[in-house]
Amino acid sequence: MTVDRELRSDDDPIVEVSMATVVGYAAAALALFGWFLFGWLVQRQGFVDSVGESAGTGFALLLAVSVIGTVRRGRG
Repeated sequence: MTVDRELRSDDDPIVEVSMATVVGYAAAALALFGWFLFGWLVQRQGFVDSVGESAGTGFALLLAVSVIGTVRRGRG
């Protein structure tokens, strides 16, 4: 079994992550943690249920980021 992969040449620019992206991801992580605590401590829905709900929300956010990134790259 072989895997084809593109190798980065010396001509390819290195894309740095902007500070806005880092702040956005940090805000999303903080919001997910807050959502977990809200479900666990305020709604008293159980630890496992709160973890599952927060994880599902996190995966949905990652999917949205992936789709938006793909659309933005496809335009340029």
